[in-house]
Amino acid sequence: MSIDYSEAYRYFDNAKETLAKTDIDVSTKTYNDEKYVKTACGIAYNGVLKALDVYFESKNIPKPRGRRSVEYYEQNLAKLNKKHLKSFDVIYKILHLYGYYDGVTDVKTIKSGFERAKELVKNLK
Repeated sequence: MSIDYSEAYRYFDNAKETLAKTDIDVSTKTYNDEKYVKTACGIAYNGVLKALDVYFESKNIPKPRGRRSVEYYEQNLAKLNKKHLKSFDVIYKILHLYGYYDGVTDVKTIKSGFERAKELVKNLK
């Protein structure tokens, strides 16, 4: 059975395109425009959620009614795979909290969040 994660990868491509709209300040190793970083992080994080939704569906995890919370993802990952849960926790903090909400523009931090997101989706397969 092949599981289709193409929608998650489409989100990652969109996030990468958005991040490319800002330059990097070489002296501080930060992105120059916080808006693009925040937007890109939000898009990439949503790509991870799309991949997790597909993964949970393949494992017959029922969707809750209404909005899914971060706790929904954490609880189900805890049941299925603790390594995936640890990766998701890092991705949640870097992309969603630090990048999207806090506006962290450190290049190394943001790139590590993107790499971890792609790695998680690859490992879900």
